[in-house]
Amino acid sequence: MLAYELITEEVPSLKPTDTGKKVLDWMEDFRISHLPIVDKREFLGLVSYTDMLDHNDGKKTIDKLKISMIKAFVRDSYHIFDVLKVISTYNVSAVAVLDENNKYVGVITADSIIQKIARMPFVNEPGGIIILEINIRDYSLSQIAQIVEGNDAKILNLYVNSHPDTTKMEVTLKVNKDDLAPILQTFARYNYIVKATFYQSQIGGDLKNRFDEFMHFLNI
Repeated sequence: MLAYELITEEVPSLKPTDTGKKVLDWMEDFRISHLPIVDKREFLGLVSYTDMLDHNDGKKTIDKLKISMIKAFVRDSYHIFDVLKVISTYNVSAVAVLDENNKYVGVITADSIIQKIARMPFVNEPGGIIILEINIRDYSLSQIAQIVEGNDAKILNLYVNSHPDTTKMEVTLKVNKDDLAPILQTFARYNYIVKATFYQSQIGGDLKNRFDEFMHFLNI
């Protein structure tokens, strides 16, 4: 899924000539803490709710306020995981989307990404999650797949996280079975370290409240 498919039509952009009051009103209306400032399709940056409160002058326009713009944006061709990385890096609730000519085409909110992820097949498929800790030199995708498939299960999704300044890596598997015991026993026989497991009943719940966990899950 690419960035242009994630654009939120409901959230508009602001102009430099809009007032501080309008910014705060829109942030409350759309329940968002960052909004894009755009001048004739030129993206100037994101303005934050915190900055607007610190410069609490509702009558002044944005271009008259001494606030720093956050240059958080993605290209319309970026993958959804690249979008998540930018959101995490800048710690923002939204990012601007620019085309190949650096023209503003829309905005993506963190909430909209959560909803898109919630509809992805690997999220909705029943099953469990296994997180393995492996030495980088010992990583073998074929062996991991063989262990899972040898227990009559299939890997629905897999993520590999490498940690800086260490020889260890984490491999996160989503498999299509709730009963992980046979798979875990086989991993133990092959001396794999299982850091954590999550069953379907544990995976459910309020996606909004679990967004930070998902970001950590992707290691971004």
